[in-house]
Amino acid sequence: MIDQQSKANAFCSLHEQDKPFLIPNPWDAGSAKLLTNLGFEALATTSLGVSVSDGSLDTSAKRVLDNLKAICAATDLPVNADLENCFADEPAAAASMFPRAYEAGAVGASIEDATGRRENPIYEFNQAVERVHAAIEITKTLPQPFTLTARAEGLLYDIGDLEEIIKRLHAFEELGADVLYAPGLRTIEEMKVVMNAVCKPVNIVMGFADPDITLAQLAEIGVRRISIGGGLSRVALNAMMVAAREMKAGKFSFVRDMISTKEMGDAFRS
Repeated sequence: MIDQQSKANAFCSLHEQDKPFLIPNPWDAGSAKLLTNLGFEALATTSLGVSVSDGSLDTSAKRVLDNLKAICAATDLPVNADLENCFADEPAAAASMFPRAYEAGAVGASIEDATGRRENPIYEFNQAVERVHAAIEITKTLPQPFTLTARAEGLLYDIGDLEEIIKRLHAFEELGADVLYAPGLRTIEEMKVVMNAVCKPVNIVMGFADPDITLAQLAEIGVRRISIGGGLSRVALNAMMVAAREMKAGKFSFVRDMISTKEMGDAFRS
């Protein structure tokens, strides 16, 4: 097994390249092993994948950390943790999730400005900034580099416009966030506006974006990290539902699409 310090250094280096790297999102140890075997350079957890894996759309700090620990134990790749809003409103309480993610094996993690509440989905600006500041300060106390990603979630909730998103990303950048992330950017033009407005590495999630956008286009505008969020878990669930509907109709052509036992065995034994 590769030690956590080496994983942390490798993860930092990936963000310093002059080209983007792909960071897919497994939802359990098995999917992490399969993705590792495909040759990716890093992985990221997905809170949505965690929530649907046990038949719920809800998550908890314990559930997220247990899932993170299982994924980190299943791979030698660096793992970035999706911590949602860190399951707390108050800055210090939210920041306390980062040492716990480190202890679970992560070498990076994100903090959102989304509250998790339908009636008031986004923290107001000053509170969002204070939360990111607390997270940055606590990661400085960890025994090795820890990549902190600050997320501005407003586009997902139709709260504010792109100007407001950039205002928040600027604030997070000035505080010292390592990576900036604005889920909900849909077009290459929107992404380019963000890229031109900030200097820190930017994560683009393709789960909400125009699927015709290519890796080459993202590289051209300077994107450094590309994720898919809960996309792979949703694709897997959709494939299962398509097959199950066919089975219910008394047909079984879907068995032609099954992953081979050899491919699973190669990944799970590696």
